[in-house]
Amino acid sequence: MITRIEISGVGVIDHAELDFAEGLTVLTGETGAGKTMILTSVDLLLGGRADPHLVRSGHDSAQIDGFFTVDSAQAQIVKDEGGVVEEGELIVSRSVPLQGRSRARLGGRPVPASTLTRVISALIIVHGQADQIRLTSANTQRTLLDSFGDATHRTLISEYAQRWHEAVALKKELDEVVLDSATRSAQIDELSKTLELIDALDIHEGEDEELKIEARRLMHVEDLGRLLEAARHAIQGSDAQTGAAQLLRECWNRLDDARRMDEALDEIVERLRSIVIDVDTLADDLADYTRTLDADPARLSQVMSRRHALKTLLEGRALDATGLLEWARHARERLTHLRDPDRDPEKMRERLSQVQAQVIAVGEKLSASRKDLATRLAKAVEVELQALAMKDATLNIVVAPSKPHSHGLDEVSFLLRPHPSANARPLGQGASGGELSRIMLALEVVLAQDDDTATFIFDEVDAGIGGRTATQVGARLAALAKKRQVLVVTHLPQVAAFASTHLVVSKQDGKTRVVKVEGVEREAELTRMMGGDPHSSAARRHAIEVLTSAVPQAKG
Repeated sequence: MITRIEISGVGVIDHAELDFAEGLTVLTGETGAGKTMILTSVDLLLGGRADPHLVRSGHDSAQIDGFFTVDSAQAQIVKDEGGVVEEGELIVSRSVPLQGRSRARLGGRPVPASTLTRVISALIIVHGQADQIRLTSANTQRTLLDSFGDATHRTLISEYAQRWHEAVALKKELDEVVLDSATRSAQIDELSKTLELIDALDIHEGEDEELKIEARRLMHVEDLGRLLEAARHAIQGSDAQTGAAQLLRECWNRLDDARRMDEALDEIVERLRSIVIDVDTLADDLADYTRTLDADPARLSQVMSRRHALKTLLEGRALDATGLLEWARHARERLTHLRDPDRDPEKMRERLSQVQAQVIAVGEKLSASRKDLATRLAKAVEVELQALAMKDATLNIVVAPSKPHSHGLDEVSFLLRPHPSANARPLGQGASGGELSRIMLALEVVLAQDDDTATFIFDEVDAGIGGRTATQVGARLAALAKKRQVLVVTHLPQVAAFASTHLVVSKQDGKTRVVKVEGVEREAELTRMMGGDPHSSAARRHAIEVLTSAVPQAKG
């Protein structure tokens, strides 16, 4: 469960601290006081989108810290992500700067926002008016029905998905094989011949560059010899001129004599000595290289022929010898794939037919399970709807057959009949906002019986209702809060009266503050919510009556 949220620089909130307890907590306050920003802060802790426009004027960034109590299994998930849980407490943080990327931390460790979505969404479920709209979609209705199922039902869903994806993959592969079949023999022929040529040439990585260098050398043997001989004479000298080696040696001799008079020249003399040795060695190396220069027309012809053969193989396949070897590796894999007997179209059609039959078989079991769940879930929801002032309402959950698709052989639809004389109609066509609110709440109360989620947050789930119905909504929220932590943002005093913890969000001097109210202060807030004067004794008595009537229902 969530125990505390600290918010700084979010929208109208300069700084706020909210402490939550077990049971039912309500947040009330006038419009614009900051209730929406509190829910936005919760959404950020759940990995929601970070918008720099949320940052309050005068702040460099928005900062939200959430404190959660978690069990050992949840703590292990955090530890697997590299976070730390101390004495069962998990701290989750989100910062949104005016410029740059937002930052998220899970148990002290920086993580992507998507990690918060994956981990924290298992701890908190948030429901708002948008969820009531989503309740009208077929996908949401199917998901809600499936969530009512037990482990056996979940196994059927998993098994069906596995069979479905296997069938889709096989069908895709079969289509490729059929498409390839017309050119299969030609592909095998072409790949085989090209690989034979590559193998016969027996190339190695980088060989094209090596051949290029050797060909250039063989074509310029005479020029190389002439230039190298001139360079060697410049170093060693000739009858006509003194070479660089001799000049350096004479310089070394002079300096060697000079250092006898000044030892400071020792380092310079040694450096020059090293240079003289290097120059002599260089002259020997040039002589050795020159001796290797030998015009070899036969070798040049061989090199040019090999370069041509390699270039021919490279065309349309690779840029160099290394790339051609990589192409050959993929070509061998492709050849093996084309020769694979398991890719015979007839055998694949037979296998596909078997898997499709498995899809149908598992799908029929899944449909039967959904029909059973539909009957039980509809009855359970109807019981809750009766307690929510919809005593004549009937919820029909229809599981109708359809063509096979990724989630089954059926389509799920929720039909509402508000009273016996009305026709049952899909939720998106006939249900009002208030009815959708109550249906969502009824579903949550029923589904929460087997839900591991620790905290439910409702954002104005009571929209569109009032009077005695509002009192019944408060009672059902209080009933749900006996097993789960429930946080509710509400504008109805009848709902707020059922809270075990009442937080009031208010704005003073342009800043939002959140305070826990009890006793007289709570009576004053309920009076305000009822539109009365908090200083009026008659209005106060009315608020006290609402509180008093809520207590026995909450306990019951």
